[in-house]
Order: sequence, then C-alpha cells, then structure tokens
Amino acid sequence: MHEIGFIRDLALVMLVAGATTILFQRLRQPVLLGYILAGVLIGPHTPGMLVADAQAIDDISNLGVVLLMFTLGLEFSVRKLREVGIGVLLVAVLEVGLMLWVGTGMGRAFGWKGIDALFLGAIIALSSTMVATRTLKDTGKQAEPFAKLVIGLLVAEDVLAIVMLTLLTALAVGGSVHAGTAFAVIGHLGLFVVVGMILGLLLLPRLVDYVAGFGRDETLLVSVLGICFGASLLAAQMGFSVALGAFIAGAVVAEARSVGRVLHLVEPLRDMFAALFFVAIGLKIDPAMLWQYALPALLIACVVVVGKTLACSFGILALGHDARAALRSGLGMAQIGEFSFVIATLGLSLHVTSDFLYPIAVAVSVLCMAASPYLNRSSDRVADGLARIVPRPLHVLLDSYSGWLENLGPVNENAALAAMFRRLLWHIAINVLLVVTLFVIGAYVNAHGWDWFSRFGIQRDLRHALIWACALFLSLPMLIAVYRKAEALGMLLAELGIRERYTGAYTHAIRKVLARMIPLATLFALALLVGALGSAILPPRGVALSLLVALVVLAVVLWRTLVKLHARLQAALKETLDKPEPPAPEHSP
Repeated sequence: MHEIGFIRDLALVMLVAGATTILFQRLRQPVLLGYILAGVLIGPHTPGMLVADAQAIDDISNLGVVLLMFTLGLEFSVRKLREVGIGVLLVAVLEVGLMLWVGTGMGRAFGWKGIDALFLGAIIALSSTMVATRTLKDTGKQAEPFAKLVIGLLVAEDVLAIVMLTLLTALAVGGSVHAGTAFAVIGHLGLFVVVGMILGLLLLPRLVDYVAGFGRDETLLVSVLGICFGASLLAAQMGFSVALGAFIAGAVVAEARSVGRVLHLVEPLRDMFAALFFVAIGLKIDPAMLWQYALPALLIACVVVVGKTLACSFGILALGHDARAALRSGLGMAQIGEFSFVIATLGLSLHVTSDFLYPIAVAVSVLCMAASPYLNRSSDRVADGLARIVPRPLHVLLDSYSGWLENLGPVNENAALAAMFRRLLWHIAINVLLVVTLFVIGAYVNAHGWDWFSRFGIQRDLRHALIWACALFLSLPMLIAVYRKAEALGMLLAELGIRERYTGAYTHAIRKVLARMIPLATLFALALLVGALGSAILPPRGVALSLLVALVVLAVVLWRTLVKLHARLQAALKETLDKPEPPAPEHSP
C-alpha cells in the first residue's frame, strides 16, 4: 500500500501546486511562495491533513532537490562563471561572508547554541537564483544592464553555496572543524569538483551531443537524467550531498552544443519538481512553531533585505558602476531561497540543528519572496528619491571615482598584453591544479586501497613507489606545459620590465636571465608543493631519485609527444568551453 499512498500524496501535491500557480499568477506574487504556503495547508501539522506520510514527504523532497539543482547547474555553465569577472566574484565573497557573520551574530544574540547560529548565518548568506531571475523576467527587466550584474552575483553565489554546503556537512558529521579538518574537507571537495569538471567537460558534452544527433527527444532526455542521477549517486558515495553531484552534472552538460534542446526538454521537469520541492518544504512546517518564532523571523527578514541590499550595492558601486545600477542590483539580491532550504534541510536531517531553525528559515524566505517583486518594481523610484537627497558633492565624487576606474583599465596595446598575461597565468594555474589533483588522488588511493595492493603481495615501499611514479608520469604533460607557459611568461615580463634606457648594453643579458629564472622558479615552487602533497606516498629516497631521473629522461625523449598530447587535451577543453552561445529555446505564447 505504500506505493498507492505515495501516488495519492504525489497527486495531492500536484493538484494543490496547479491551483496555487493559477492563484498566485493572478495575485502577481511569486508562485514559489504559493507552493510553500500550499504545503503548509495540506501538511501533517494542519487540521484535516491531506499528506501525512513522512517517508513520502522525504522522497518528494529528495527527488525535487536533485532535479532542481541539476536544472540550476544547466543554467549556471562554466561559460557564465568565466564571464562573471574577478570584481563581481569578490563582491559576492564579501557579501556572503558579511551575511554569514551577521547571521551567526544574530543567532548568538538570540541565545541559540553555536551550531544553530552558524547554520542561520549560512541560510541568510545565499540569495535565491530562481526568485531573482523570475522576478527580473516578470518585471521585464532581464535585458537591462543591472540584470547582468545580478546574474553574475548569483552565479558566484552558486559556487560559494557548494563550498559552504560541503563544509557544513563536515561540521555536522564531525561535530567540529579544526584547521586541518577544514583543509582536508576543502581538499576532498576540490578533488571531486576538479576531477568531475575536467573529465566531465572532456567527455559528457560530446556524449550529450552524440545522443542528440539521433534526433529523438526521448533518448536525449533519458540520457541526460541518467547523467544527473548518476552524478548524484557518485557524490553521495564520496560523502558529499546529492545536490552537489546534480549541480556539477548540470554545469557540465550545460557546455554541450545541444544544451538548448536539453533545456527545452528539462524545463517542464524543472517546473514540476520545483513545485514538488517547495511544496515539500511547506509540508515539513508546523504553523504553531511559525507563530511562536514570528518576531525573530521578521527581524531576520529585515536584516536580509537591508543587509544584502547595502552589501551588494556598495560592492557594485566600488566596482565603478553608477549608483542607480548598484542599488537596483542590491534590491534584486535581497532574498533567500533554494540553497538556503537545502542547508536548513541538511541540519535537520543530520540532527545537529534545533527544530525551530527550519521553520524560521522558511518564514524568512516567505517574507523576502513576498517583498521581492515590490522591491524590484519600486527600485527606480527609490533610486530617484535617493538621487534627490544625496548632496551634489557626493554625486561629483562618485562620478569622478567611476571615471578614474575606467581610466585605469588597459587600452590599446596594453589591453592585448594584459590579456596575454592573464591567459598565461590561467593556463599555469589550471595545469598546476591538475598536477596537485593527481597527487591527491594518489594519496587517496594509498589510504583507501592498501588492502587491494596487499592481495598481490605489494608492500608499503613498493606501493608508494608505484603510486608516486604513476602520479608523476601522468603529470608530465602538465609539468611540461607549466614550464613552457612559464617560459613565455618570463619572456613577456622581461620585455615589459627591463627597459633599455635603464640597463643600456646589459639589457639583452638581463632579459635572458630573467626569462630563464621565472620558469625555473615556477618549477621549483611546484616541486615543493607536489613534495608536500605527495609526502604520504613518497617512496624511499634512493627509489625516488631513481624514478625522478628515469622520468626526466622519459620527458626529454617524449617531449614532443607529450606537448602534442597536452595540446590536444587543451584544444578539446577549449573547444568545449568556447562553443557559440546556444540560441534561447522558443516558447509558445
């Protein structure tokens, strides 16, 4: 009967969600808000309850969060992260950090225990991508310049949300996070994300495009959903949240050339499971507890609106944008949403937070969602009012500041050199990250696979030698690429930094020395880093030196082959990331 009960509960949820969509569209309110309120009305804590099976509620919620995070990943894409810019990313980091600190402080001021205060800070730190983008669309402002800033901040926050979710999981499971534990968790997270993204970008977009070539929507949809749930299962087995796996799968699939078709097929599922997710949130809410904590929820909601508006507005203003765009961007970020619910659910499911925190998070979200359309519609009037009351000297100062930042930007030939410099640094950083990842994988295999080696009679020293040699051999293409990129960087810096009017006849000699020193210094620094990371798998000194000499000889012999191999991998990755922007799917009126 459980199967019939689940279908009955699912049918009730969908009927209520359908009615809610119509009603809240007529009221010009966010339908997500209606889903939550509908869940409260039919939940087990309301008289005349319609849905009472706790297991069914959890199944609906888990299914909803996986598909919701997958579709958010599809709309995220690595391309958008590249286009965000370091300035917007920095604003997002500062804003999220500030709200985390403010929320934690508020929780302690309320007299809550430390873990509740920390989770409250994480809950109010993250804005809602779904609410913000839908509000922009509903108000017809998605094409305005400030909307791009809002989207950039939301993309940056999505990345920070994944990091925060992982650290909170470690905190909840371990009870406390010391510096060493935190770095280990971040390392494991980085390993999972980097390997998943790199391998995913090399394989999955091509697989999706291959399947799309059959011309059958059913085959494409089922294959993409298989990738989604497979990544979620892998993340769960690695000790991470299923939401993390689904989000990374979506971000990788978003780089396929056929992503327009994928989005067109997945959008109905996204809308359906977004409804399930938010109704399931309401199903878990006890209205009596909402009333009991109404005052803290109202106060926290006010802090979210004011704090996020001010933090994002000042951050965007500091980047050199005009005050109107900065204020409208801040008002567009003044809410919390899906990631906040995932974090609140995490604390509840692991039994580390108090029962009252989840309904407070929902209440704060409901208040912010209800206020969001009015804040966005009145942003122009608020900006005009502030412009009238701000003293003219301050206007002049802000305009001068924007002009000064614009003049600092690279122009003409300096712009080309700056772009080349940034590209070389990015290439070096990515290759170093891949080398580090290989040695972290080696340490992981050594720690968790020693019994497998023992079955073949491979003891500790031989095991270390094999793992270390494999990691170093697989790193050869990246190490050679680092040397070549560092060599080019050294030549560029030598040409820019050593001027003939200062060094005279010694210019060429000094440039040559500097051009050689930079790649050698880069390799030395990389060797120290790899040595520190590979200390757990380092073989005896004599064996290590012998292997190192053998691999150096191998690198010299296979230099051209390894360069070509790395070039092919880089070209494949670049082709994936530099694909033309897919056309927006057409919607029927």
